[in-house]
Amino acid sequence: MSVSGTAAPPVPPGPACLVGLIGSGIQSSRSPALHEQEATAQGLRLIYRLLDLDVLKLGVEALPALLEAAQRCGFNGLNITHPCKQAVLPLLDEVSEDAGALGAVNTVVFGNGRRIGHNTDHSGFAEGFRRGLPDARMEQVVQLGAGGAGAAVAHAALALGTGRLVLLDSDASRAVALAEQLSARFGAGRAVAGADIAAAMHDADGLIHATPTGMAKYPGLPLPAELLQPHHWVADVVYVPLDTELLRTARRIGCRTVDGGGMAVFQAVGAFRLFTGREPDAERMLRHFAGMD
Repeated sequence: MSVSGTAAPPVPPGPACLVGLIGSGIQSSRSPALHEQEATAQGLRLIYRLLDLDVLKLGVEALPALLEAAQRCGFNGLNITHPCKQAVLPLLDEVSEDAGALGAVNTVVFGNGRRIGHNTDHSGFAEGFRRGLPDARMEQVVQLGAGGAGAAVAHAALALGTGRLVLLDSDASRAVALAEQLSARFGAGRAVAGADIAAAMHDADGLIHATPTGMAKYPGLPLPAELLQPHHWVADVVYVPLDTELLRTARRIGCRTVDGGGMAVFQAVGAFRLFTGREPDAERMLRHFAGMD
């Protein structure tokens, strides 16, 4: 019986949709179950494989060979995650308008011998944020992380109405480059690279966290806890674990929070549509996600 309480349709014989995820430290990813359960509910055969760089003992330099192998083996497409979302760009034949503007790809579709890159992270974050913090004040927002996920989230934050986005990254040049790209698209001064996190947080309405810190592989806090104040809201993109140390700390201080689950589900909604050509049931996928351990 499906999560919705109705019997799942029988899965028809014939070719399956074969997809996967390339990234580092992804054994806890919920993407396989999300995609496979939604496919089963639609009567579609879908197989989702993890291509974990850590397990394979490979680095980002293996990405060209992995893409080639997946394409030759008949994969319909791949999701792409840390640390490959930007490294995959030169390996593609074409990118969607959104992915090109973001400079990052999280979904690659194979077809007719070509590789087409897309980005569903930005729409995923936007929908999760709208649902989790619908009335959040966004005059000034601090974002930690300017990598592949950070680029998508930053675009979404500005599209959601952020007045001024202050970007900080362990690689300062990456924050500068992203701020310039965002200002060119959204208007001068809408995004800036920050140097002093304490000063930025003092004037901020909220914090977006878009680094791997807080994942099982990278435990801890991405900023000193004392910089968080009760008037801040905090949005985390990490979803394994769903309740990160950052979110627990923020709630203890009195901050409103939104976890990375919404972004995880809604980016998967977009990817499922691209992989299968079918319209997913987003509410059903949310229920599937909520029912996972």
